[in-house]
Amino acid sequence: MRRISVCIIKQSHFPTNAVVPQLALGTWLIDDDKVADAVRAAIKIGYRHIDTAQAYGNERGVGEGIRTCGIPREQIFVTTKVAAEHKTYESTAASIEESLQKMGLDYIDMMIIHSPQPWKEVNQSDDRYFEGNLEAWRALTDAYKSGKLRAIGVSNFLKEDIGNMLENAEIKPMVNQVLCHISNTPLALIEYCQSRGIVMEAYSPVAHGEALKNVKIREMASKYGVSVPQLCIRYDLQLNMITLPKTANPEHMAANADIDFEISDADMDVLKNIEHIRDYGEHGFFPVFGGKL
Repeated sequence: MRRISVCIIKQSHFPTNAVVPQLALGTWLIDDDKVADAVRAAIKIGYRHIDTAQAYGNERGVGEGIRTCGIPREQIFVTTKVAAEHKTYESTAASIEESLQKMGLDYIDMMIIHSPQPWKEVNQSDDRYFEGNLEAWRALTDAYKSGKLRAIGVSNFLKEDIGNMLENAEIKPMVNQVLCHISNTPLALIEYCQSRGIVMEAYSPVAHGEALKNVKIREMASKYGVSVPQLCIRYDLQLNMITLPKTANPEHMAANADIDFEISDADMDVLKNIEHIRDYGEHGFFPVFGGKL
C-alpha cells in the first residue's frame, strides 16, 4: 500500500495567510452522534481539514471530535457553512454565533454560504438572491474582521453569483465549493474562479458513489493500480481543488488519503471528457445533484 500522503499534499494559501490542507474529510450525512468518532479517526490517520455545515445537523459532534482528538486546535482547519436559507445580515450573524456555540470553538477557520438560493428554490427558480447573498456576505465579512472566522467563501455559486460578489462585496470570496467529479466537471467555472484568485473546492468527488458504476472510470483506475475513489480524488486534486471525500469508515479514510500517484496529462484530458453522468440514482433528488425538494 502506498504511504498516506494527507499531510504532505500541496496546500492552498488564502489572502489571510491561513493555510488549508488540500484533502479534507467531508461529513455530509454522518449523524451527529457518530461524527465525533469519524473526526477523531480521520485526525489520527493524518487528516487536518474537516468540513461540515449547519444544514448537516452535526456541528456539535464535529466540534466534539476536534476538541477531543488530542491534536492542538491550531493544527486543524475546520470549515462550516451558513444554511442556504439565511439571506439577511441578522439571521446570518446569529447563525455564525450558533455554530461557534454548538461546536464549542473560539473561532472557525472558514465559513461559507452554502448555496446562492434556498434549497427549496434550487433548480426551480431564476431568482439568484443577489441582494440576500450580499447581506449574508456582509455578516461573514464582519465576523472575519472580528477574528471569529479565519477565512470566508461560498458554495454552489455560478459565474453570475461570483460576479455579483466581485462587483459589490468589500472582500472577494476566498473559495467556491462546488460539485466536481469525473463525468461532471465544471471546467469553465473552475477556470473563471481560479483566474480571479478564488480557490476551488470539490465535494462528492466520487459522485456520491455513482462513479463506481462507470466502466471507463473503472478501467482507468485499473490502469493506475488504484481504486475508483482514489482515482477520483486524485483527479480533483490535480485540478488544483481542495477535495472533500466523505466517509465515516476509517479504512476508507486511509485509502482515500493513499493517493501518492499522478495521473498523466493525457489521461486527465480523457477523464475531463468522459460522458456526463446521466443521474445519481437514489440520491438524485438532492438539489446539488439536479433534483428538487
